[in-house]
Amino acid sequence: MATEEILNAIPHRPPFLFVDEVVEHTENSLTTRRYVPETEAFFQGHYPGNPIMPGVIISEAVFQTGAIFLTRLFADDLAAEPDMVPVLTKISDARFKSIVRPKDTLLITAKYKEKMGRFVFMDGSVATEDGRRVMTVSFSVALAKAPKD
Repeated sequence: MATEEILNAIPHRPPFLFVDEVVEHTENSLTTRRYVPETEAFFQGHYPGNPIMPGVIISEAVFQTGAIFLTRLFADDLAAEPDMVPVLTKISDARFKSIVRPKDTLLITAKYKEKMGRFVFMDGSVATEDGRRVMTVSFSVALAKAPKD
């Protein structure tokens, strides 16, 4: 279950929210935690009988962590323009190193590399809580205007 901090930082909501809590924040990185429940709907169809968390969902957890980092980095801008939301703008060099199974707990990190205007370039990584490396990826996130209702 996501914390209030996460729900306030990004617009994602269940069933498309893949981070539970922020566990560490430094000036240049943010780490979140995600417990992977065996009740996730994607396990029903992704390798039935041998459930594996899809790589695209693991990647999304990294991008959501990056978006949370971005909302902290641009806190002043977001206070002035609250209709701005973080969006993914680029993905490169994604590498999957290990399988994620139901009941794994993931530590997801987004590390700041560079900022250009409203674009932030980051490196992401995922490991299980017991230290098994899962994936690495480079990506960028930017602030974009949310559509009006």
